[in-house]
Amino acid sequence: MSNGELLLIEPTDLEFSFELKKQISCSMHLTNKSDNYVAFKVKTTNPKKYCVRPNTGVVTPHTTCDVIVTMQAQKEAPTDMQCKDKFLLQSVVVSPGTAAKDITPEMFNKESGNQVDECKLKVVYVQPPQPPSPVREGSEEGSSPRASLSENGAMNSSEHSNVSRTQIESQDKSLEAKALISKLTEEKNSAIQINKKLQQELELLRRESNRNRGGIPFMYVVIIGLVSIVVGYLFKRT
Repeated sequence: MSNGELLLIEPTDLEFSFELKKQISCSMHLTNKSDNYVAFKVKTTNPKKYCVRPNTGVVTPHTTCDVIVTMQAQKEAPTDMQCKDKFLLQSVVVSPGTAAKDITPEMFNKESGNQVDECKLKVVYVQPPQPPSPVREGSEEGSSPRASLSENGAMNSSEHSNVSRTQIESQDKSLEAKALISKLTEEKNSAIQINKKLQQELELLRRESNRNRGGIPFMYVVIIGLVSIVVGYLFKRT
């Protein structure tokens, strides 16, 4: 705080978080710890650059008044982030009940014999806070190869979409594999049944041949051979 006789001013330096092409504001607090009504007026060496609200007012006893100083958007950054602009806050004791509308320039005229308290404030530019740099997934030691989670433990939308797509593709492949296995199993069972039936018929032919002491017709043997080849092919597919 300043050591002003009438008003305590905080802070004593007007700090602006400087950014190009952007209006920037800061505030100062005027505290009246006395039993007097104190009128104030704010001046600056560069009035076109700053807007002060309120630039005049009355601080009643044991109260605080906030003053907002707004710097207009700047097109160029100052050299070494140094600023030569200054502010002057003048304060004077006024009659009880005085309001802001009652303030006149003559109240702050020392030549008229008024006891005017003055406090000079300088302007300071500071660098705006830098956003945290993004952390690449998996760059931290001991990070898990699984899908990254946000701070509250929830997957972000892109990761959730990738995981869902992978699960759907896995399910589709699983269903296709089950369908193929089922089809091959049916073909195998059918081939086994055909083979058993052929073996039974062949056994009957052998018995009849022995009974009649004759041979098996040549064409029938050929047919049996072709059927056996087909059955063997089916077994190889399974």
